[in-house]
Amino acid sequence: MRIPLRLPVACLLLLCSLVGVAGLAGAPAPVRVVSQTVGTDELLLALAEPGQIAALSHLARNPVFSTTAQQAEAFPQLVLGDSETILRHAPTLVLVTDYSRDELVAQIRRAGVRVLVFSRYKTLDDVYANLRLLAGELGAEAKAEALIADCQVRVAALREKLRGRKPVRILAPSIYGMLAGTDTTFQDLCDHAGAENVAATFGGLSGHASAPSERMLAWPIEMLVVSGEDKESALAPYRDLLPYKLMPSVREGRAVLMPENLLACVSHHRIDGYERLARQLHPEAFR
Repeated sequence: MRIPLRLPVACLLLLCSLVGVAGLAGAPAPVRVVSQTVGTDELLLALAEPGQIAALSHLARNPVFSTTAQQAEAFPQLVLGDSETILRHAPTLVLVTDYSRDELVAQIRRAGVRVLVFSRYKTLDDVYANLRLLAGELGAEAKAEALIADCQVRVAALREKLRGRKPVRILAPSIYGMLAGTDTTFQDLCDHAGAENVAATFGGLSGHASAPSERMLAWPIEMLVVSGEDKESALAPYRDLLPYKLMPSVREGRAVLMPENLLACVSHHRIDGYERLARQLHPEAFR
């Protein structure tokens, strides 16, 4: 467009500003994401471009809880989980879960920031749904589908290795008096690693439920699944705790060691947990 030189300067400035606005009208606004939980950290790190990550959760760099602690070191981290700290990072999107504090979510929304709430995380299909949900926000659909396809290949290969093998009866003990039954991430781990969750099949437990102490002594537990630096230190709390100290599996030290970040994993990294547990329960399948 040719602009006559005789136009007043004010008109020129106005025209330039209008042209600039029109040129930007079709451009998508940049995405700046703050993740409030470890699980959403792991999803975000898998899908986002570095410039899209405004901040990760306060546990993002803690390897006890996060499978991506080293990768998270490259990004800002929330010091506190309050809305003021989150908003200080100027996000356009905040990732939370259905167990995040209602007050926190409401405060972020009142500030005019979009909130994405994740409410499904117990199964691998839930993970796939979450990857696709987040990918839609980031424009990373192709990346999500490639990641899902890779996960499916790994799961299929593991299933083939375990084909025809009898599931090992296991229990994830807890010093807090709760056990994981059906409809939990631990059940999903068992379903993919050649294991039978005795809290579900013999205890009839669903979700995270109170341990039925006396009845547990009759459960045919072949292996315990514990977390810690080594098996002996991980078993130590149960050697003096009823009813565990009376169980043959505890007395005989029949246990496998799993990192806590894989036992509680709600992202696609849970497949690392499937493979690790399966190798310990069925070593002959991997020779």
